Amino acid sequence: MAVLLSTGCGVGRDAAGSGPGQEFQFVAPGGQTRIAYDPPESRQRITDLRGESLMNPGTEVGIADFPGKVRVLNIWGSWCGPCRVEAPELQAVQDATRGDAVVLGIDVRDDRQAALDFKTDRGLTYDSIYDFSGRSLARLDGYPRNVVPSTIVLDREARVAAVFLTPVSSSDLLPLIAKLTDEAGTGRER
Repeated sequence: MAVLLSTGCGVGRDAAGSGPGQEFQFVAPGGQTRIAYDPPESRQRITDLRGESLMNPGTEVGIADFPGKVRVLNIWGSWCGPCRVEAPELQAVQDATRGDAVVLGIDVRDDRQAALDFKTDRGLTYDSIYDFSGRSLARLDGYPRNVVPSTIVLDREARVAAVFLTPVSSSDLLPLIAKLTDEAGTGRER
């Protein structure tokens, strides 16, 4: 069952689509923009999401490269105004949680050089999937491709623990990451 993080109407059982343990399928939960999926056994997995590395062209990067860690997937573009504010916050999360969590971007509808300049100019060290075509993002069944920025937080077992369809800050993410790293029964992907 999904639990609402923001105020407003509650979220029904269909917020994540199918049952626990199955591949994640996002269903818009009545217009809510911040959603938490609890208890942990109700979460759905993303088995793998990968694509060409923005920072290392010709190689791939994906969530399976960080087993046992909390993963913060951030959908962004260098052309996105709110992404300019959000990016340093995500770097702060990467720096503060080194070892427990990793930030992985998904750069969408972007020019590769503009995206690299965006990362260099801001001192961002976390990698991103370069997803100009949208193929990597299309793996997230039902996920809104026009909501940029947005963030998906995966627990240590690559299950979706939270979705933010709004810009996020380190103060949004750090308490959630601490909770996810302390959850019993997590830490090993199947």
